[in-house]
Amino acid sequence: MTWTAPGITRPGGSLSAGERTLLTGLLAWHRSTLLHKCAGLTGEQLAERSVPPSVLSLLGLIRHMAKVERIWFRERFADQDVPRLHGTGENANADFEECDPARAAEDYACLLEEQRLADAVVAKASLDDTFTVGGETYSLRFVLLHLIGEYARHNGHADLVRQRVDGVTGA
Repeated sequence: MTWTAPGITRPGGSLSAGERTLLTGLLAWHRSTLLHKCAGLTGEQLAERSVPPSVLSLLGLIRHMAKVERIWFRERFADQDVPRLHGTGENANADFEECDPARAAEDYACLLEEQRLADAVVAKASLDDTFTVGGETYSLRFVLLHLIGEYARHNGHADLVRQRVDGVTGA
């Protein structure tokens, strides 16, 4: 049986809540938007590179965002000793270039798990908590804003890729 990405209901949220609620709510919305762009597609369709010469695919975006979530929340902010996902060693772009349609369900589940683990890290921390990487100090507030921007940018890419895969457009 061919795996198909499930349908997603995007969360609502307050437009006037406090900073923490706004940031985590907007991140949740952008996360679910990427998954919404993938809903109803098979692994083969998710892996399709529909905007040549780019190697960008929806599955590549799923893999990339799992990597980004892990790096920023678990590796950097929480200082957890976890192995790097996709794109280590010789091929830094493996998240995009080494997509396997047969592993689409696993890659999708990996993204959901990284999001869940990131949320657990965020729940225990203050927006003002900091960490240092490469001589630069970052706050959790920055990380949330950075991830919102990362998802927003890639959701725009996902719009174009999805339209080329099967013609679906929209929010």
